[in-house]
Amino acid sequence: MRSAAWFGTGATGGKLRAFSHRSRMRQLGYLPEEHLGKPVIAILNTWSDINPCHMHLRERAEQVKRGVWQAGGFPLEFPVATLSETFQKPTPMLYRNLLAMEAEELLRSYPVDGAVLMGGCDKTVPALLMGAASAGLPAIVVPAGPMLRGHYRGRPLGSGTDLWAYWDEYRAGRIGECELAEVECGLARSPGHCMTMGTASTMTAAAEALGMALPGASAIPAVDSAHHRMAAASGARVVGMVREQLTPARVMTRAAFEDAVATVLCLGGSTNALIHLIAMAGRVGVTLSLEDFDEIGSRVPVLADVRPVGDHLMEDFYYAGGLPTLLAQLARVPGALHPERITVTGADFATYYQDTQALEGNAPAAGRVIRTPQDPVAKEGGVAVLRGNLAPGGAVIKHLAADPKLLTHTGPAVVFDSYQDLQQRIDDPALAVTENSVLVLRGAGPLGGPGMPEYGMLPIPAYLLERGVTDLVRISDARMSGTSYGTCVLHVAPESHAGGPLALVRDGDLITLDVPGRRLHLDVDDAELRRRRAAWQPPEPHHQRGYGALYAEHVQQADEGCDFDFLARPGHNPAPDPQ
Repeated sequence: MRSAAWFGTGATGGKLRAFSHRSRMRQLGYLPEEHLGKPVIAILNTWSDINPCHMHLRERAEQVKRGVWQAGGFPLEFPVATLSETFQKPTPMLYRNLLAMEAEELLRSYPVDGAVLMGGCDKTVPALLMGAASAGLPAIVVPAGPMLRGHYRGRPLGSGTDLWAYWDEYRAGRIGECELAEVECGLARSPGHCMTMGTASTMTAAAEALGMALPGASAIPAVDSAHHRMAAASGARVVGMVREQLTPARVMTRAAFEDAVATVLCLGGSTNALIHLIAMAGRVGVTLSLEDFDEIGSRVPVLADVRPVGDHLMEDFYYAGGLPTLLAQLARVPGALHPERITVTGADFATYYQDTQALEGNAPAAGRVIRTPQDPVAKEGGVAVLRGNLAPGGAVIKHLAADPKLLTHTGPAVVFDSYQDLQQRIDDPALAVTENSVLVLRGAGPLGGPGMPEYGMLPIPAYLLERGVTDLVRISDARMSGTSYGTCVLHVAPESHAGGPLALVRDGDLITLDVPGRRLHLDVDDAELRRRRAAWQPPEPHHQRGYGALYAEHVQQADEGCDFDFLARPGHNPAPDPQ
């Protein structure tokens, strides 16, 4: 065991430092037979008092420990940074790489042989997987699980999706303070992450599709007793993984990432997955590009009828069979999956879905939540990659959550230089925004945000909402919540803060969006754009010191995954010498 380098080979073996380490374990109250010669398992727990997605993980860590002990291992719980999508500002995306560094260095520097990665809120799962992949120790994900469905006057509510919808109803004057207060209390009713197919559900499903979580783990509701059992089973399994030296690099292969991309697109998942999967792939030396998403999406149907693309919620998805049932249907699409690759179970990926009942044998509701390839929600994946003179590095749109009539559109730009500028002016009738306008937000990318906040679902002016306008073309270098909807072009790269073409757009410029043609074009001649570029001045950096300055100096653009350049590059670090 790796941990033996710290503790020696027996109760009295080893050197002075081993003697010192054993004495401190006695100080902690542990008997020699509890840990010596056993796999030491780090439980990286992202629980905190201000992260509602993870409020149950302190309890769930006890079930993980139970599984580790039963399998002959020795568990140690490590508190790590908690990235709360709800409360952390300007965005937890600013701190994803910080958690990834923390996870990597904890695993590298302590006497541990394997790890259980506990999280679910949007940035947590990719951060933990990035860190574990770089550390190179056997690791398994315990997804936090979705919360129960919301409830309002007999209607099911989906967190995020219905938040935006009812807020617009309030802004338009169609509901009042009392109704809004009821929605506020009914929207999020239990521990767990968003129960729509937002970024959290998308990324936990991606972890399962990668083979880094147990089959069926990602869709179990956070409060279901099956979640307790899954946590214990994951703790037991990681002990076996240590003995087999089943590391992330063996599981997270090119084939695994292709299957994760296919799964995300089949789910109608969050656009944020493109950034996270590209960054995660880079940590194991796999090159993943925006073109891979577009190519795989062209041959993968959407089979999950889950909000915001569909009608149902994650609880319904779980009862319909969860990800194994969806994968069983996706496997019917020729070439969609790689069934023979290895997973954390030690068996091949086909075991995740090959024993799943066919939909025809399930309850009728199952066939509506999870579709067959012959009856898809959509014939192609739910995310499109756009390029053009406005996005030479690429941009993305979740076109299945957009108004179809806007997917081919040319209109005049209404430009906002920051999110604060947008908030201050969006409802001003003097802007004269119409249903043909194209709202443009810049200064919201990795550098400009900073951290690329989820500002991409630009609000529609209240006076248009009152007239019944429910969607506009919106373009930004920001991200968007996976629970959001609308004709929102996101992740424009390079971002405006770095001198990308978005910085050159002016009010009234015509912009053409052509999703079928995968094109995003600023209809301004090249000579004029050259004049504008010559006059452009880079903005001042947001941070002069500290982590923010480190971030600005090293973060990559959206099409590269927004990892730090020094973390993404290949290379090895020396193992620590415990003696």
